[in-house]
Amino acid sequence: MARKRRKDRKEEHVDESWLVPYADIMTLLLALFIVLFSSSSVDANKFQQLSGVFNQIFTGGAGVMDYPSPVPDSPDKKDPSADGAGKNEQGNLGQVEQKELSEIQEKVNVFIKNNQLNDKLGTSLTSGGLLLTIRDNVLFDSGSAEIRTENQGIAREISKLLVMDPPRSIVISGHTDNVPIQNARYDSNWDLSVMRSVNFMKILLENNGLNPKWFSAKGHGEFMPVSTNETEAGRAKNRRVEILIVPRNTIKQ
Repeated sequence: MARKRRKDRKEEHVDESWLVPYADIMTLLLALFIVLFSSSSVDANKFQQLSGVFNQIFTGGAGVMDYPSPVPDSPDKKDPSADGAGKNEQGNLGQVEQKELSEIQEKVNVFIKNNQLNDKLGTSLTSGGLLLTIRDNVLFDSGSAEIRTENQGIAREISKLLVMDPPRSIVISGHTDNVPIQNARYDSNWDLSVMRSVNFMKILLENNGLNPKWFSAKGHGEFMPVSTNETEAGRAKNRRVEILIVPRNTIKQ
């Protein structure tokens, strides 16, 4: 009789205390998964679909997915249509600018060809803009920053090619080889390169069609060579004046 009573008592009081920690563990794991999932770059539509699936599985009471996500929307996320429009506009600006600079390059190349200056002047279209390179022996005597009188006409012809509508920033840069300068007027190649760029710029600005506010002059001395300084031919290439026509979309007006 006692055994029958103990058996009935066991059947009436089934121990379900293990469900509480089990439910807590499952909730914590689910919350961890949500945080990790939300922290990654996730498509919003897919996230909402996944949210609905979880809410259907865990029915009864408020679903975990019903609460706002603890991770805010990324500030980098934008309207796809607006972002695409911005990219297209930038791309069009780049294409237009490249076309305009190419047209200017063609005019300069015609000038070079007509004046038989192919071995003294050259052009290249770079990421920084249109670059016109002039060998120093076209304009200057050795160790001098004064443009030879007979060659000032070349500078004036180049100035006509720089009249543009709308105008662009133009940077004049002087460069030398690494042979130390030996005269009383210039202390270093740096001084010589600066004065060459300034004097060349002065000749250009005699053209009233050019606004001085768009121009600047630099001197790099021997520190930006384009060839080796170990040979005379290489040093001749390094002694140069460069005119950089800057793209309009990089100008701060």
